[in-house]
Amino acid sequence: QVQLVESGGGLVQAGGSLRLSCAASGIGLSGDAVAWYRQPPGKERELVASITSGGTTNYGDATKGRFTISRDSAKNTVYLQMNSLKSEDTAAYYCAVGADYALNYPRGHAMEYWGKGTLVTVSA
Repeated sequence: QVQLVESGGGLVQAGGSLRLSCAASGIGLSGDAVAWYRQPPGKERELVASITSGGTTNYGDATKGRFTISRDSAKNTVYLQMNSLKSEDTAAYYCAVGADYALNYPRGHAMEYWGKGTLVTVSA
C-alpha cells in the first residue's frame, strides 16, 4: 500500500522559511516523478514544484527562485524548501507521485498517488 505523508507545515511570518517533507512508503520515490501542489483557499490547485525520475526540476511561476525541491533517495523522502514566504503562499500543500509524463497534465490530474496535505499559513 502506497502512503505519502507530508509534514513541516505551520504558521510563519512573511519573509520566513519552512521546509516541507514528503515521506513515502510502499513506493520508491527515486523511480517516479514527484511534485508538490498547493491549493489556496477558494482557488484551484496549482503546481509548486516537481522533480522527474531523472532529477529535472521545474517550478511554478509563483514559486520560482524562492522554493527548492529535492529528493533524498536513501530516506525515500522529497523536500520542499520554501524561502521568502509571502501571504499568498498560504495554502494546503500536497505531495504527489506519478509517471514523468503525468507532470505535463495541469493541476496534477494525472498523478497517481497523493498525500493528505499539510497546511502552510503565512502571516503578513
